[in-house]
Amino acid sequence: MEKSVATKYSSLALAYIGDSVFDLIIKSMILSFGNRPVRVLHWETSCIVEAKCQAKLAEGILPILHEDEHAVYKRARNSKTISPAKNQKLLDYRKATGFEALIGYLYINEDYDRLFELIETAIKKASLLPDDIAQGDKWKKKAVGLLKASML
Repeated sequence: MEKSVATKYSSLALAYIGDSVFDLIIKSMILSFGNRPVRVLHWETSCIVEAKCQAKLAEGILPILHEDEHAVYKRARNSKTISPAKNQKLLDYRKATGFEALIGYLYINEDYDRLFELIETAIKKASLLPDDIAQGDKWKKKAVGLLKASML
């Protein structure tokens, strides 16, 4: 798919889809730890997908973004958004919006290798999951299948 396909969407539309894609990928990673009570799975996922954590993840990958990826991130980060949840800082919320837009951009362009590379790098730098989980293939296979099945 051409890179220009994602440019048909606004920054916030890319963030909207990126939020769901990131959530699905993180849930795939968390489930690769094995079966646990749903409340535990939800808590583990929530800690990673919240705006504060996504802002930290974004900061970890900014130096390795390609020019087009950095432009998508910055455009979304700087866009006018609805005010954040009461427990989130505005700056974290904006960085998270940029991060989600980047995820959405890579998803729409079907650039799964780059998508997983950036997420793995971000999670490793932030020390959010054990390296063997973040870099394993088990969750990737499930996530790719789900992402392809849900492709627009």
